[in-house]
Amino acid sequence: MPLARPDETPYVTVFIPTWNGGHLFEEVLTELAAQETPWPYEIFAIDSGSRDDTLDRLKRHGVRCTQIPNVEFDHGLTRNRAVHEARGEIVCLTVQDATPSSRDWLATLVSNFHDDEEVAGVYCNQIPRPDCSPFLKERLKTWVQGGGTPEIRQVSTAEAFWSELDHIERWRTIAFDNVASAVRRSVAVEHPFPPRRFGEDVTWAKGAILAGYKIVMEPRVAVIHSHDNSIWYEFRRAYLDHQNVNALVGLRLAPRLRNVFEYSAGQGRHLAGVIWSDDELGFLEKLWWMCKIPPFAFTQNLAQFLGPLSNIQGRRGLWRIWDRIAGHHV
Repeated sequence: MPLARPDETPYVTVFIPTWNGGHLFEEVLTELAAQETPWPYEIFAIDSGSRDDTLDRLKRHGVRCTQIPNVEFDHGLTRNRAVHEARGEIVCLTVQDATPSSRDWLATLVSNFHDDEEVAGVYCNQIPRPDCSPFLKERLKTWVQGGGTPEIRQVSTAEAFWSELDHIERWRTIAFDNVASAVRRSVAVEHPFPPRRFGEDVTWAKGAILAGYKIVMEPRVAVIHSHDNSIWYEFRRAYLDHQNVNALVGLRLAPRLRNVFEYSAGQGRHLAGVIWSDDELGFLEKLWWMCKIPPFAFTQNLAQFLGPLSNIQGRRGLWRIWDRIAGHHV
């Protein structure tokens, strides 16, 4: 079904926060507008001060758009505003560089809400782009790609979440990713996203789970999305991620400094196997990536140690300064 007309009420609102979307954004908008659904849907954007041709692309594709100053953007609060301004019962949350890999992506994602009012949120797989590093390609494979049928997560009571699940199980239960997700608008209004510079998605999912709702991992569809980030960027991102997860569920994957060295050695061996078994890499490329394994593995595990430790130390003094450095443009 085509996009909803201005005078037509859509069943789904697809929301994209935008800021200098670049050339890839054209591909994303084209595929979003080509989704095959049995119900009308709209595409809605909140732009935070784009200086390239993002606004022109939105206008050309007929996307409803609200503009805000860049300093007002917040991962949680901006999505709350989108939920309130959405016209659909279901709000699909995605990003400007995530391309649906199939024309049934939206319909399949949303189908999980049908006939089950307890489903609060659904998220799906991510497929790495061709230029994705082998390290991040491996992470995507182990983190967001599921099996062949939807995985439904729910707990009997909030007390059971804390008493019956260990730290890892809690973490897996609240897993959620706004790179490509959908939420029931009524639930997101009742339980809004928290103000966050990072991790608003899993924080919201925890609240939904504790309120008795279901979170669904939908493995049958995916978006094409990845970043070719530096080791320094991935270190800072991992630090913030483990800081956030520790605050949410108490998880400390590397509680002692010696764990950093132990886990780095194990991860290094694993990544070496990944590199040498990758048929898409030439011999010199494999040598190049092998040289990157020690600093990547060490900094990733150091981040697992430092993130929770910053919470224990109260993020005061030097921790506060480091937090600002770590969070810059992440």
